[in-house]
Amino acid sequence: MSKHVIFLPIILLAMMACSKQNSHLSMFTSHVNPFIGTDAHGHTYPGALVPFGMVQLSPDTDTEDWDWCSGYHASDNSIMGFSHLHVSGTGIGDMGDILFAPVTGDVKFIPGPEDAPSEGYRSGFSKDTEISQPGYYSVELEDYGIKAELTASKRVGFHKYTFQENKNGKIIIDLDHGIQDSTVQSYLKIIDSNTVAGYRNSTGFVKNQHVFFYAQFSKPFESFVSYVDGETGANKKVEGQACKVALVFGENDEIKVKVGISTASEEGAAKNIKAEIPGWDFEEVARAANNSWETELAKVEIDCDDIDKKTTFYTALYHNMVSPNLISDVDGHHRGWDGEVHKSDRDFYTNYSLWDTYRGTHPLHILLNPDKNNEFINSMLQRYNEIGELPINEYGINETFCMIGNHSIPVIVDAYLKGVGNFDAELAYEAIKHSSTSSDYNFKTDWEKYMRYGYLPADSIEEESVSRTLELCYNDWCVALMAKKMGKTEDYEYFSKRAGFYKNLFDKNTSFMRGRNSDGSWDTPFDPFKISHAGTGGGNYTEGNAWHYTWHVQHDVEGLIDLLGGPEKFTSKLDSLFILEPKVYGDGLTVDVTGLIGQYVHGNEPCHHVPYLYAYAGQPWRTQEIITEVKNTLYKNTRDGLCGNDDCGQMSAWYIFGTLGFYPLCPGSDSYVIGTPSFSYTKLKLPNGNDFIVKANNLTDDNYYIQSTKLNGKKYTKSVISYDDVKNGGVLEFTMGPEPKKD
Repeated sequence: MSKHVIFLPIILLAMMACSKQNSHLSMFTSHVNPFIGTDAHGHTYPGALVPFGMVQLSPDTDTEDWDWCSGYHASDNSIMGFSHLHVSGTGIGDMGDILFAPVTGDVKFIPGPEDAPSEGYRSGFSKDTEISQPGYYSVELEDYGIKAELTASKRVGFHKYTFQENKNGKIIIDLDHGIQDSTVQSYLKIIDSNTVAGYRNSTGFVKNQHVFFYAQFSKPFESFVSYVDGETGANKKVEGQACKVALVFGENDEIKVKVGISTASEEGAAKNIKAEIPGWDFEEVARAANNSWETELAKVEIDCDDIDKKTTFYTALYHNMVSPNLISDVDGHHRGWDGEVHKSDRDFYTNYSLWDTYRGTHPLHILLNPDKNNEFINSMLQRYNEIGELPINEYGINETFCMIGNHSIPVIVDAYLKGVGNFDAELAYEAIKHSSTSSDYNFKTDWEKYMRYGYLPADSIEEESVSRTLELCYNDWCVALMAKKMGKTEDYEYFSKRAGFYKNLFDKNTSFMRGRNSDGSWDTPFDPFKISHAGTGGGNYTEGNAWHYTWHVQHDVEGLIDLLGGPEKFTSKLDSLFILEPKVYGDGLTVDVTGLIGQYVHGNEPCHHVPYLYAYAGQPWRTQEIITEVKNTLYKNTRDGLCGNDDCGQMSAWYIFGTLGFYPLCPGSDSYVIGTPSFSYTKLKLPNGNDFIVKANNLTDDNYYIQSTKLNGKKYTKSVISYDDVKNGGVLEFTMGPEPKKD
């Protein structure tokens, strides 16, 4: 008995220490590691946010090079400060707006370089002091002896700075700072000794971005130093291109800052603070942020004893809900796509990496967050109401035109056909038909040539003629399906014909999709391995080659099998794809072509559906082999745990579906292709109240081949499962084994 009395206090102390360290965490959020993807080419960030929030409050370590698209990279050892807007996993950088930097010592308005942080307001840090959890981030700024903690609500960033030696604390606000963009105009104004407001207008990848902020401090600052375009002073309001201010607090042990963000006005930013974080309880806000993530992550339960696999899974689910991002204030005001400020009774969103996310991210939203997906679609339709076009690749309420096709179309059509489209269907069809017939907006599509030749000719299109044609064929198939369901027979026939244009680019002599000239000849010279890249001039493919894009016929796999000479030749060519030398070369950028297994590129999205094609050709065991290899080798619970850009969640969404055991090979269709599960038990808690459960009996690291399948207790022999089977709830049960089941 005495032993128990002796050890009980020790146990309680250990539990209290663990509880304090993880005070914000719950059952599911404890398995999220936001550092995954912050190294190599993942382009994620570790900061604080809530699902789909307007604010993404995160540290910026650098802003210039490609691997710093999110502002943070694990290779760095110093931090400039903490800015309020970021994009996750993209291949081009922007945002980084409204940077706050806590400092001590002399006022320096220019951040020092990475290799000499003391020359400016940058500080060194150790990754050992970093903590990143859903809705919370903290780090020790070593040069200043400051512990920085961050959390957030939807529209407000909350900072807590602890000056560990009661030093003379200062906070710099830098409106010239941005990630790979430049400030066009800004202003800062001191409202009182506890309040600062301002505005930044910037241009870069996002051509015309407007961000207002309103900041409230828990303690009054004693004085300030203003800065505008290189000139320092003591002006309560400064306006120019580069505006900054250093707020001097004197000796302080702790300063808290609430920063409201708005696309509409500083008044809107102030209202956001009042509505979302009226008090100063940092821990309470961090717990609320954690709880918002817990609610979302709890929609999927898995049985997994491998902590790394479990963390990889829930981090992927977390990354799938980082964007799109809110743009409307609590009172409904927001900047519209026409550049004007509007008021609405619904929330609107931006940041659509649609060339990527139509493939897996939005199909996952349809299963787990259909109401949120409808908010995204209604934002797209509001954009159409204002400027007459749907988004292609939109960030910061600006179209970037950086990618091809128009993949808002499959997002809309997929929701409509699955019966979860809570939007004006007639307006939606008008928008997608207009986007599929008008060349006024999308300079990457020439419909007159597309219709005249049945493809986009290589000799009259600047670049990417093959990829653009194939992407359009899939979009056309989606339009045709919606037209059919709405009884628009003439449109159905028209777009169905266009959906078959992919056949015009198939060269039976080489068995590849090739560039074709306006006279019908094949574009030469032809090298099926050579990479071409969007925006670099020349080349018939987008961030890929002929080996990658020949398979880009998601909507008519049977037709592609026929073109390649039947199932045997089809699977033989697929086999070649995965065993060829993993070489990458070309005139354009090749940095996106990562995560190679042979010539299969998992680090970029056009290949994501390819492993599942084996199932269509009668070799599902090959799908099971490739999917297992990808899951086990290209996803890890480490900072470099993503083999390519996360692209607003698509790389992560692929993993989620890959572990569930089924994948939306063709969004818009009514079925998923069966792959192979990663967990012995998975439960999807669907928003209609039903549960869909996936069981995998005898599952081990070696037993990844499906031996038999049951659906709701009955033998199941198909290689696909319908959306209705999932939506209606039930049990999909696999028996696994170590050898392929070829019968």
